[in-house]
This record gives sequence, structure tokens and C-alpha cells, in this order.
Amino acid sequence: MTAHVSVHADDSHFSGQQPGAVQKALGMLEAVAQLGPGTSAKEIARFAGVPPTTAYRMLNLLVADGFLVRVPDLSGFALGRRTAELARAAVETSPSPTLHDVVEELRTHTRFGVHVASFGGGRLRFVDKDPDHEIVAVGVLAKNLHANALGKLMLAHHPHVRPDPRLRRLTDRTICDPGVLAEELRAVAVAGYAYEGEECRIGRAALAAPIRDRSEFVVGGLYLQGSASRVTPDDAALVRFLV
Repeated sequence: MTAHVSVHADDSHFSGQQPGAVQKALGMLEAVAQLGPGTSAKEIARFAGVPPTTAYRMLNLLVADGFLVRVPDLSGFALGRRTAELARAAVETSPSPTLHDVVEELRTHTRFGVHVASFGGGRLRFVDKDPDHEIVAVGVLAKNLHANALGKLMLAHHPHVRPDPRLRRLTDRTICDPGVLAEELRAVAVAGYAYEGEECRIGRAALAAPIRDRSEFVVGGLYLQGSASRVTPDDAALVRFLV
């Protein structure tokens, strides 16, 4: 797949014939990938080594072409749909032959089930289930992203993916307030993992940590599920193990 960054010919500063314009655009995409969702224009300009006025103009072009999106509160930027498509294509054409082996090794060091999910195409789907541990409530996870750790992880790192606006209540602990959910997703992006405490099924809890490709783009997640009394974010060793 070839990516074409649209740069208008009538723009006196950028032209599709100028290699420097492409380098600047790629540098700004890398800045957002490295710094995460919500990165401001000033932070992107500083990271990419681009003058602020140039950065603002290029960012508008990248947003218009779908390579970047503005976060809901307009405070910064996140990777867009077209960037996600490029990352997915790279993963699908160059799959890691060692992923299953790595996960199998992880499973020998914990009594909890560890599963692998993909976020390809904006969909949550399991690609490697722990054969010794059934995924509780597996049928509702993909349909209720707001109510489980994997879903929160995907929403935090893929802003173009939106949860069901109804935010269906599955238990009395499910987050159903959009503002509270937005705050939770910001915390997930900062912490580097997501937690679900009886939000999908009473008695069950889970942790999820991102799986990144070579460009550091989040393409999936590791999902560790167990009883609510044993899987908690206060268990620093367990969180460290998964992350």
C-alpha cells in the first residue's frame, strides 16, 4: 500500500514535489505516535523540529486527509483512520512468527488466563485464546467497549473508534457517563494499561496492556482475566508482569 500525503500545489510552502514536505509530515505523524493521543500542536512541532507556523499548516492537511484526527476536546491530535489502515496492512503482511511463543511463555508464569486480541479494522477480536482458561462474557466484550479493559485500551489509542453512544449498563459498576469514560480513557493512555473491575460481569476483573508494532502503534492487547478479588490494579507485580 502506498501512502499519499496530499499537499496542495497552490501552497507556497509545501509541494508534492518537495521531499522536505513529506519528511515533515512523517515526522509529525511519528510525534503523535510516540507522544500519544492528545498531543498538542506545539509538542508535535517541537518533537518533529518543525516551525510552529509550518506545523499548524501541515497538521490541517494531515487532518483533512485522515492521517490525524483532533481529540474530542480539540486540545490536541491523535492518529487517524488512514494511519491505522497503514499500520494494519504492515502487521497483516509481516506477522510476527514469535507472538504465540511469547504469549505461551507468559502463560507458564501466571495462574490467570492470558489472551491476545487484535484491534485491526477498528474491531476487537481475539486471535489467540488461552486454551486453559475460558474468557468470561466473551460474547459481549466487542459490543461493549466501554465496559471492559480491552475495549478501553482500544478506545484510548484509537480515537476514531467510538463506543456505542448508549453506554449500556451491564452491571452496577459499568461506566455509563461519557465524561467519566473520557477521563478513564485519558488515564489509560497515561498509565499504559487498562483495568476492568466487575464492569462487564460481577465477580470478574481484568487487566489489558497494549501490543505495539515496530512503529509503536497499538495494534492489539494482552488480556488477563480472573476473579475480582485477585485481579486488581493495586497488585503492582501483576500489572508489571503484563505490561
